[in-house]
Order: sequence, then C-alpha cells, then structure tokens
Amino acid sequence: MLRLTEIKLPLDHPELDLKTAILKKLQIQPEELVGFSVFKRSYDARKKHDIHLVYIVDVEIEANLEAKLSDRFAKDPHVLPTPDMSYHMVAQAPSHFTKRPIVIGMGPAGMFAGLMLAQMGFRPIILERGKPVRDRTVDTFNFWKKRAEFNPESNAQFGEGGAGTFSDGKLYSQVRDPQHYGRKVLTEFVKAGASPEILYINKPHIGTFKLVGIVQNIRATIESLGGEIRFQSRVTDIDIQSGQVRGLTLANGEYLESDHIVLAIGHSARDTFQMLYDRGVYIEAKPFSIGFRIEHPQPIIDRARYGDFAGHKILGAADYKLVHHCQNGRSVYSFCMCPGGLVVAATSEEGRVVTNGMSQYSRNERNANSGIVVGITPEVDYPDHPLAGIDLQRRLESHAFELGGGTYAAPAQLVGDFLANRPSQTLGTVQPSYAPNVRLGDLSSALPDYAIAAIREAIPAFNKQINGFAMDDAMLTGVETRTSSPIRIKRDRDYQSLNTQGLFPAGEGAGYAGGILSAGIDGIKVAEAVALSLLGK
Repeated sequence: MLRLTEIKLPLDHPELDLKTAILKKLQIQPEELVGFSVFKRSYDARKKHDIHLVYIVDVEIEANLEAKLSDRFAKDPHVLPTPDMSYHMVAQAPSHFTKRPIVIGMGPAGMFAGLMLAQMGFRPIILERGKPVRDRTVDTFNFWKKRAEFNPESNAQFGEGGAGTFSDGKLYSQVRDPQHYGRKVLTEFVKAGASPEILYINKPHIGTFKLVGIVQNIRATIESLGGEIRFQSRVTDIDIQSGQVRGLTLANGEYLESDHIVLAIGHSARDTFQMLYDRGVYIEAKPFSIGFRIEHPQPIIDRARYGDFAGHKILGAADYKLVHHCQNGRSVYSFCMCPGGLVVAATSEEGRVVTNGMSQYSRNERNANSGIVVGITPEVDYPDHPLAGIDLQRRLESHAFELGGGTYAAPAQLVGDFLANRPSQTLGTVQPSYAPNVRLGDLSSALPDYAIAAIREAIPAFNKQINGFAMDDAMLTGVETRTSSPIRIKRDRDYQSLNTQGLFPAGEGAGYAGGILSAGIDGIKVAEAVALSLLGK
C-alpha cells in the first residue's frame, strides 16, 4: 500500500472528490485503484475565508502497479509506502506463570498497564482507591449538582478512569511516538466502544459520558484475561527491603506480596506521595502551573477562529492554544481547553477548591473554557523540599475555599473587573458553569502577585489573537492548581525507580505524562518493562 499526504479539498466537498484526488495524484485509472482508507483528516483554518480539509490516505492499488508508482514518485515526500502501524507484543507469559504484578491506580496509565499485562498473560492485580466508574460518577455529579457531601475517595480525581474521566476526553498529545503506541491506545478505545473516527480525525476526543462505558468495557476485558481489579483498596504502605519492593499494605490491613509493582497513582495522590517519600523512594520536585479557568460564550471563539465558517458541523466547536511571555519573566498559556464545556469542581481533599474543565462528546454547552495558567518552578517558587509544590497547591486551594465562602463554591470575577483591579458584584452576559456555585469577588489574592500580574498582562495580549478574549463579561474562576504532578518519581532506563527495584512509576502522577493519550502510552511502555523483568529478560 501507498500513503498519500497533503491531499487538500474544500470543507464541503462531495465524497467522490477524495477518490478523484487520489486518481489524479497517482495518475491511474479508476479500475487500477483497489481501495483506500483515510488515515488522518485535519483542517487548515489559517485563512478564515478558505478553510479546507487535509487528508492522509492509505491506498491499495493493483500489485503490478505499486513498484512502478513507487519508482515514479521516489522523490515525492507525499507518496510513500504505508508504514506498519500494528502493535507487536514484546513478551508472553508461559502457561501457569505464577508471579503476578500489581498495578496501583486505574487511571489511563494504570488501566493500559493492566490491560497490556493481561493481554500478555500475566494476570495483574489492579488496586484502585476509589469506586467503579459508574458509582464514582454518581458521587461526583451529586456533589456538583445536588451539593451532596464531598467524598475524598470518590470524586473528579479518584476512582476508576482517573482524572481524565472528568475532562474533555482529549486523545492527542505532543509525545513523539515512532513505535505507534498511541495507535494501540486508540485502537483499544475503539474496541471498547469509542467511535472509529478517533482513529483518523485530527483532534479526537471522547467526552465524559462515553468514557464511562468505555472504561467499564476495558475493565471487563482485563478480567476476562485473568486480571483482578479491586476497588476501594487504598495502598497505605510499600514494603521495601534492601532497595527491592516486596509487597504492599492496604488500608484494611491486608498485605499483598509482589516484587513488581506499577505505580500509576495520578497527580493528586498526595498521601501516597508522602508515604513513598517517607519510605525513601527517590522523589524530586518538578515544574507545574497555577492559574484560573476562563469562560467565554462559545460563538465568540467560533467566530474568532473560523469566521464565516463558524458552526460548521465538520469543524464543530472551536478551540484555541495561546501562550504569552510576560515582562516579569513568567509565561502564561492556555491549558486543557474545553470547547462547549463546563468548569468543574476537581478537589480531592476536604476544605479545598480546585477547578478543571470538562466537555461531553457533543461539546454543545454554551461556554468555552480553558485554564489560563502561569508556569512555576521549584528552583524559584518552592525550593525547600521535594514535596513543597504540594504544600503550595494546598495553600492556594484552601484560600480559594475561604474566598468562596467555605461551601465549595469557587471564587470568581469578571475579566473586566479583574483587569481593572476591582471586585465583581454582579454577573454580566456570561453565566458561569461551575457547580456547586461561584461567589463573585476579588481574585487578586487567590494567586501569588507574580501570577496575577502575568495573567493581567496576558489576557489583553490573547485578545489580539482571539477577538473578544478580553471581553468585560468573560468569567474567571479559581483556582487551577492540578495542571500536572508537582513531583517526579524518577526512574531509570528500564522504567524502575532510581533507587527501588521492582517499583515502576508510571503516568502523570509520576511526572511522565500529561493527558489521557500520553498516560496510556506510558502505561504500555511500563507494562512491557514489567513483563520483560518478570521473565528475566
């Protein structure tokens, strides 16, 4: 097969036009084309009056023609042999293999580590401190919408599916992936019920409600292959002897023996981070970001990005990606942009307020929202201790709780008032989506002074790229502190902890991923390392 790239067609082109473009590019007759499939479809919106689709297609032609065409287009970078995108297992457990690895965490990294170990025949035990995804969803939505009691073990951070369940469900990343692990992740999602379009559209996403069923189906696959998943099983201690993991202890006192443990605990398992540090596992502070959520009416973003094509069904709700380098040396950027989404309560601890963004598959809520965050570093901003970033997060989240009135309402301010440094007293045209509620006021004390100054400088700068971004009635809601893990559990080339053999840090919590896709990729890589180690390779 041949892979053709950079095939450009109008946004509303007839279906037959793609086949015609292939025939024209290859200079072949219709009967010589056996078939084709779309590998990737994106769009080019740099010119709002001329938005067009860009295709990558895999083409099957008559066997006797392929060699001739390869020679004819040998110097054309847009006609190449189709690469092998299939995933190949690195190991397979022998029959009756008795050693069972343990995976801590059932977020994307833990889920894919467990799935891969199960597919390779190692029958993993997966421990999740929270509840099954459907029960967890009930707890979380009841807290948001019905103001039910907050459950610190079942919320937007903890439970089956991990933090990514209550997000936009984005399935793209900037990870370099020459081994095509990302394709494996997407393929498994499709097997579990995701739309096949995630395999070819440029910025695939799933959305929370669809993710719930998909996560359940992946769990069922793991169990069908001999894996065991235990919910409400919080790990309270790791048994380390002479630098080697030997087992772990659960909150109920049960001890599980294993010398291969995958640590996929997510970026908010602060009690586990502390336990690991106390046990001597090497941990270092890493950079992360802090800021607010910003909301605009989605049509404003659509018009700014797509012009007259705003609302087109192929384009859908528009997103954006922004960055500004400030005079005080800080960088401000948009984070986890959620078109047609909601701002949600994402705390995992009592008495604290944290925001995040979420979208359903349809992305049809009235507002667009994004984190507007400022990069911070341990060397400058929290230099005292490897866990000092967690202390900073907690201080900001506790203060946000106070600013919100101590009821899990989030502090909020209109953008016009924030830029003018005056408290907000009444809402404008933008209705905040955060639940349980918002409390209008002054956000100037919600973040350190350098962050407030940087965001005040960045918003007008962003308005030059997105007309209307600095509109007076746009809504800021605080605080956003869980952009990534504040620590890194450093590992060596075989994916084990630097100083603790048999402990395999994985995913976002360990500091090696930043989203569903990259966490799933990391989970697969770690599973491969565990499998090879189990077999002594």
